[in-house]
Amino acid sequence: MARVVVNVMPKAEILDPQGQAVVRALGRIGVSGISDVRQGKRFELEIDDSAVSAADLEKVAATLLANTVIEDYEVVGLEVQ
Repeated sequence: MARVVVNVMPKAEILDPQGQAVVRALGRIGVSGISDVRQGKRFELEIDDSAVSAADLEKVAATLLANTVIEDYEVVGLEVQ
């Protein structure tokens, strides 16, 4: 078994209202020096690395985990367990 991580983030040109809410809240809690926040999603997939190919992982990420119109994704390497 192995673990694969897929990180999904809004594309740079897409407004991120959740990230902006965090930026506004930073001042309220007395934190300065952070000018931008982008909020995304992280998926951890437990896979049988002998049965699931890199192409399969790309397909899962592009069709199920990310809305590729407004989000970018990154499939992070296998972590053998």
